[in-house]
Amino acid sequence: SLSSTVISPHHITYFMTMLSTAHLPVCIILSCSLFLQLTAAFQSSPPRFHNTHKFNERVVLSSSATDAEDHIAKNFPTCSDILFRNNDVMKKISKADEGFTIFAPNEAAFKALGDKKKEQIEDVRNEEMVEKIAAYHCITEPVTADQLFNSGGVVTLGGEVPAERSVSGGFLGVGGREDGGVTLNGSKVVNTFEFDDGDKTCIVHEMDGLISPTILWRYADQLRIPGST
Repeated sequence: SLSSTVISPHHITYFMTMLSTAHLPVCIILSCSLFLQLTAAFQSSPPRFHNTHKFNERVVLSSSATDAEDHIAKNFPTCSDILFRNNDVMKKISKADEGFTIFAPNEAAFKALGDKKKEQIEDVRNEEMVEKIAAYHCITEPVTADQLFNSGGVVTLGGEVPAERSVSGGFLGVGGREDGGVTLNGSKVVNTFEFDDGDKTCIVHEMDGLISPTILWRYADQLRIPGST
């Protein structure tokens, strides 16, 4: 019988035998049956919800929160350049009482954008777009990896960014399980670095992609973004 939700080698052998004898209508029925059983098998194992995350790395690098900017400049130079092109954002970060959070796309993330978008970032016509990208990667308070993992999103200086627990595995989009990571607007947290001097806590989350809305790229090569001030 093929009514079980467990797909056994016997089922596969039976199906291949029917295929070799050219019973086309039966093969079609069996194919549908096997697909439905595979789907049901994955659905019967619900996603696993973890109480703790397992980001690749969490490193406390320094007792001085002011070293966070130097760390970004050294390890995420393209991100650092974009941040410093928004003076208003940098002023708000420096004046934040409790500290700040930076979502820093790594160099591989910018390389993945392709030559055209990288040129648009450098183009002076797109300064306003770049400023908005910078704002979406900053928060004027510390947000830890645990807080990200247990949140549904964050409010950055640029606006809201959705957060989701990352999922891996599954079959045709069914039966995937949480892998302990978290994504923001589709980009995953790779590492987390903390800088704490006792008064301020500054956190840098290394990202494998930009977290700003992709719609911003529609306004590239224009002098102003509609509706902006």
